[in-house]
Parts: sequence; C-alpha cells; structure tokens
Amino acid sequence: MKLPKSVYNWTSLIGATIAIVSLFMIGFLVAISFFLNQGSSYLGLFTFIVLPVFLVIGLILIPVGMLISIKKGNKNTMLKKKKRWPLIDFNEVRTRNAFIIFIIGSVVFLLASAIGSYEAFHYTESTEFCGTLCHEVMEPEYVAYQHSPHARVECVECHVGEGADWYVRSKISGMYQLYAVATNSFPRPIPTPIENLRPARETCERCHWPEKFYAQQNRLEKHYLADEYNTEWDINLQIKTGPNYSALGLMEGIHWHINQDVLIEYKSTDFSREVIPWVKYTNTKTGKVYIYEDAENPLTAQQIDSLPTRTMDCMDCHNRPSHNYLSPSKFIDNAMTAKLIPTSIPEFKMAAMSLLHTEYPTKDSALKAIKHGMIAYYKSSYPEYLEKNKDVLNNAIAIMQQEFQKNIFPEMKVRWNIYPNHIGHIESNGCFRCHDNKHIAKKEQRNISKDCTLCHLISAQGNPKNMEVAPAFQTLEFKHPVDIGEEWKTTNCADCHSALY
Repeated sequence: MKLPKSVYNWTSLIGATIAIVSLFMIGFLVAISFFLNQGSSYLGLFTFIVLPVFLVIGLILIPVGMLISIKKGNKNTMLKKKKRWPLIDFNEVRTRNAFIIFIIGSVVFLLASAIGSYEAFHYTESTEFCGTLCHEVMEPEYVAYQHSPHARVECVECHVGEGADWYVRSKISGMYQLYAVATNSFPRPIPTPIENLRPARETCERCHWPEKFYAQQNRLEKHYLADEYNTEWDINLQIKTGPNYSALGLMEGIHWHINQDVLIEYKSTDFSREVIPWVKYTNTKTGKVYIYEDAENPLTAQQIDSLPTRTMDCMDCHNRPSHNYLSPSKFIDNAMTAKLIPTSIPEFKMAAMSLLHTEYPTKDSALKAIKHGMIAYYKSSYPEYLEKNKDVLNNAIAIMQQEFQKNIFPEMKVRWNIYPNHIGHIESNGCFRCHDNKHIAKKEQRNISKDCTLCHLISAQGNPKNMEVAPAFQTLEFKHPVDIGEEWKTTNCADCHSALY
C-alpha cells in the first residue's frame, strides 16, 4: 500500500512496530484471560496499564517521525523560505491511503481506549489489584481480609467508597505508595490508623446503618488453659450491644456511643490513639456538656489547645473490621474448639505459646523453629507420647503453622500487639482507654466507669464439667481461671494478656 513518503523514516517505523506489537500482546493477553480463564494481578497490570502506555507511545512516534521527515525535506527545497502547512491532496493515492488508515485507526483506537479505560478502572478497583500487586507490603492485610467477615466486600467499598472525588484522592495517595514500594522505602510495619480514609459514616453505614438496632446478644467464648490437660474454660456472656428491646433504639448499650443525641469527642496524645486523657460528652438535645480528664495524667492547657479533637465514630472501637490479627492464645483456642488440634496432646498450648510469641526474622525461619521447637519439647518432656502419637502431633503442628501464617508476618513485623483490636479489653486496653474509673469530670464529680456490667453480663463460667451458672435474671462476678486474687480488678487485662497468654 502506497503511503506518503514522510512515513518512511526510522522513527515512524519504530513507533509503528511498538504499537503493533503492543496491540497484539494486549489482544493475546485478553484472549488468554477470557477464553482460558487464566490470569493474575500482574497479567491485569500489563494488559490494562503497562502495554497501553507502550501502545500510545508507539502511536505518538509515528506522526513525530513524519514531522521530522517533512522538516528535513523542506530544508532542501525552496519552501524553506516560506513556512506553509503540509498539503493534503486527496487526488493522490498515498494521501487517500493515509487518510483511510488514520480514520479506521482512530475509530479502533478510541473504541479500544474506551474499553481499556473501563477495564483499567475496574481492575485498579479490584481486590486482586489491592491485595496482591504489592505482595510483601499487602500480604498481612490481604490474608487477614480473606478470613474476615468482610471477605466478600471489595476493598474499595471501605477504603474509597463512591464518587469520582474520592477515587481521584485514592489514586493520588497511591502514587506515593507505589514510589515507596518501588524504592523499598516503606515502613515495616505500616503505621495505623490511616489518616486519609473516608469517614466511616460514608462507608460503614451504607450496610451497618445506625437506624437498625440490635438488642442484647448471648455469646459463648471457649478458652483453654496453658496446663498439662489444656483445660477448657468457658464464659457465657450477654453482650449489651443494644438495649433489652430493639425498639428502644440506642438509649443504652455499647452502641449508645453513636446515639444521634450524643456527641463524644476526645483528644489522644499518641498517633495510634491508645492513650486518651481527655473526653468530652455533649448531649445535643439538652446542651449538657461533661469534660472528663485523666486524673493521673491530665493534659496541660497548652496540650488541650494544640491537640486535635476527634469525634468518635465506628472506627474508634471497630478499628480492625477486616484486618484483625489474632493472638497465639486466641488462634490456638479456635483451632482446639474446631477440633483441628486435639486437647488430648499434653501441654500443647503451653509449649506452643513460648514458640509463637518469639519474634522471627522471616516466615520460613519461623515455621522451621516452630516445628523443631515442638518436636524437641515433646522429645524432652513426653518421649513416650511422641513415640506413640507422632502423626497426631505432626498434624497439630501443621495446623499451628497454618494459623501462624494467617496472623503473624515477620517480614512486615506484623502481629497482634502491633495492630491491637479495640473491641473488648483482653489483649489491648480497648474500652479501658476511657472506661478506667480515672477519667473524671471534676465539677460534676462524675467518672467514666469501669463497671463490667456496662457492656456485658456473665451468666455462666468455668469448666464445662463443673460450670458455675447464675440463677435466673441474675449475673455472676467474673472469676479468673487462674487464682490471682483481686488483681484482675486493679490491673488491666492487657497488662498480662497482650504479651503472654
């Protein structure tokens, strides 16, 4: 096919070659993905982002080469004295051919660009893109997300939400993240909470709408002691998520904190919001205000003026809704409850705890140390049991390793006490950040109570074989499974449980 002479130059030919090869590869990868149902996060990256960039670069090089060729030709003609636009004469076959190719190519390119842009948008919004592209950085979050109650909710539903403005913000924010990954300059672990997330009221409440109230709920928790028999210890709780009757709305219960007639504000002295020495309560109906300050560590007037004030929302308690990392005690308890690990293995939890609480440099070294350590422990302490039940023990160790990989990530330095869960108060201060009897409103002589019954009532507790049960319509006082006297009343649970069992 005859084309204008200006097309025949190395720049245009190279550009055409790049464009054709890129277009062929895009079509090939799309075919593989569509017909063979094969693909990965990197396949999508190359198909919808990397190769289209090369395609556009190739297409740009074609007219650039033509312009360079025309300018060079003009230098050798009389036209160099008089600047003129290129002549387009459709009577020439070359011009007609070039025009036909341009029109057809433009239509195909615009159509492909529309489809490609649409696919690229959905690809960059996909869970696969968010969770697997930057493998090392996102591995802890992606693994925890897959085992969370929100595993079928797309990442962007919470992290971005609806609307073009937040989409653009997320992509601009992501540019630095890509740079940090490319230069290996990202922190380990990633600091939280993330400050540029969309407000919870615009994301969480699309599903968990505040007008839908739940009454109190029963919950049975199974625990196993770190003793020779892995003794089971159960607690049956009535959780006061809401009032006695759902029709009462948010008049009482844990979710009272987001009552529309109540505004809770606070100031924190640390980035992670673990230390909250100042709390302000406002009744929006009556206008009544109470300011509670930590009597042991009050803020100075300068700190009160300079520290930012945050309005309490869902995320202040539900801070790990999709990326919760269980402690060794919790995930071993769960495995025993699910009968994946037999409780008949003597001292299994005791032996497991010391190994699982050790910090390891890599995942591989951790898995090897866990297996070697458990085998060595039973060789030393229970050689007869090991000889007779080697397969049972090996299977239990394998489950232990699997649970470790779901919750602890040595390369990113991620573990349960790095990202504490504020729901509850066992392994982090959680509720006790404010509910500690130390936050006092001096003028009104009120405090934020630490009374357990504000949030839950104990109806039964103890070993299933000898369970202590409360009489009807009554509640039990908490009994620690190991006798520590009255210490549990004066010491926060997390002081022991965050680092030990």
